[in-house]
Amino acid sequence: MQDAIGILLLPALGSLIAAVFGRSLGRKATSYVTVGAMALAFVWAVSVFLRMLSLPPAQRSFDPVYWQWIKAGSLSLHFGLLIDPLSAIFLLIVTGIGFLIHLYSIGYMHDDANFQRFFSYLNLFAFAMLVLVTADNFLFLLVGWGAVGLASYLLIGFWHTRPSAVSAARKALVLNVAGDVGIMLAIFILVMTLGRVSYSGVFSHISSLTSLQVELIAFLLYLGAAAKSAQFPLHVWLPDAMEGPTPVSALIHAATMVTAGVYLIARAYPIFHAAPVAAEWVAGIGAFTALFAATIALVQNDIKRVIAYSTVSQLGYMFLAVGISAYAAGIFHLTMHAFFKALLFLGAGSVIHALSGEQDMRKMGGLKKFLPITYWTFLIGTAANAGVPFFSGFFSKDAILGEALATGHFWLWLVGVVAAFFSALYIFRLFFLVFHGTYRGDGHPHESPPVMTVPLVVLAIGALLGGYLAVPGAWNLFDQWLAPVYSRYPGGLLPAAATAPNWGAIALTSVLVLAAVWVAWNLFGRQVREELPEGLRPIHKVLYNKYYIDEIGHAVFVWTVDRLAVLADLFDRVVVDGIVMGIAALVKGWGEALAPFQSGYLRRYGLAVLIGGVFVVAYLTLV
Repeated sequence: MQDAIGILLLPALGSLIAAVFGRSLGRKATSYVTVGAMALAFVWAVSVFLRMLSLPPAQRSFDPVYWQWIKAGSLSLHFGLLIDPLSAIFLLIVTGIGFLIHLYSIGYMHDDANFQRFFSYLNLFAFAMLVLVTADNFLFLLVGWGAVGLASYLLIGFWHTRPSAVSAARKALVLNVAGDVGIMLAIFILVMTLGRVSYSGVFSHISSLTSLQVELIAFLLYLGAAAKSAQFPLHVWLPDAMEGPTPVSALIHAATMVTAGVYLIARAYPIFHAAPVAAEWVAGIGAFTALFAATIALVQNDIKRVIAYSTVSQLGYMFLAVGISAYAAGIFHLTMHAFFKALLFLGAGSVIHALSGEQDMRKMGGLKKFLPITYWTFLIGTAANAGVPFFSGFFSKDAILGEALATGHFWLWLVGVVAAFFSALYIFRLFFLVFHGTYRGDGHPHESPPVMTVPLVVLAIGALLGGYLAVPGAWNLFDQWLAPVYSRYPGGLLPAAATAPNWGAIALTSVLVLAAVWVAWNLFGRQVREELPEGLRPIHKVLYNKYYIDEIGHAVFVWTVDRLAVLADLFDRVVVDGIVMGIAALVKGWGEALAPFQSGYLRRYGLAVLIGGVFVVAYLTLV
């Protein structure tokens, strides 16, 4: 697997070529280079996957080192790739879904004046994520982590003439950098206590740390994961990231970035196994985030914003899974989510493209007859996101809920079930408002070109059939594939892998999901209910304003920092400047007082010496 580095180098090279030569190459050649780089990277990733598949499970881990940076005692800082079943899944997701998003972007961005720059950023994003998921140590994971944050800043703020886009990019960067600090501190502690940063070195020596040290390291890693994967209360940057072009939204939400936090915890599972308090925190906040974000999505009117809060909610499920050590279930849901969330965002982009930029669902409706391919593919993505039986989300979401119930986390399971009801309700509300009823907008909608609809069809196939990789009571290919990763160190056993499915719990969740679809149809499918009952308006206002989290954050942090800045300015002017200027004034005063004695007349100097001598003699005589 020594050649796996080529998967990383291809998008890096594509980004560099597009950035340096894009203008001279032109749009068509630039798209060939960047999209072609992703296509070749995906083929390469498939090749790596197939070669791993042909080997016995115990031999499916490779760790080639390409560059030794520092070697001092037990501390070894190097750049190496860890190619194992876990990173292989992410290689396929990043390159495969990434390629489809790149292809779709050719049609979506064809009129943009900065076409070449956009594709350069897309390739840079993919390269950064590939570094993150293949690094064999925490240091270079942090390099990829930071590079993903930078690329997201560039892409979210791509339309930099819009103040809202610039503000959203800054918000994403600041919150992600705050998470980066957590990972940096965790690495510092690992170096101080273990003298190691490689995964194998750290995980094999976890037992030598105190429980307090492990808990601290786990919480610091979780800080980085929560910021990158938009867990409450660090979720606020993700909905605002919709200011970027729609392909960016799909790339951030489905194939890269927000899944990085889930990957980090799944990769560092020996640390979290040895830190039960941190692990319970991960699961609890994940369950809360799943429900919290689902309720907000119920009342949003921007089509992309609804899907954004859907991503936050689905990420909550993934954190719930990895928090209770159901790593395979969490990665399974992450993979299925990559298909149906990319499909939903690209489908939303197709709708926005057809309506000349309109994103307000209240100005849509009846688009089924205008956008038939978008309609049917979007329906599949909607059903998968809702967890409708026999679509991919049904299998992966119920795998997480089943693990929660089987491991005794009843309250987490209950929160997840309620969130599943709301998930089905908000996503089918979106679907019916956009595609059913009568058209409420202006203009003449039209279906997107094949370069945009072909990726929709491919993603729809994945969203429809992907769940059959793990069928309850029959087979679970995800468990089998990931078993070598999670049997290498203590704490990696899949807790409920051998447990029989709880068919009663599965039936309950399915009934609730179908009930939510029925409610959504009656409220928004048959006819759009414009007016809310009087009693629901206060609740609607709170949900529409996202529980006022942004306002609270502004009051607590922005307002406080502004006031502290005023005080700092006052302190600087009064105290710091006062001391400096006071010393200067004192020196100046002494100089002015002594100036008359520096006249340059020898007679005055002689008289001064005489007087001084008299005083000295008088003093010595009297004393």
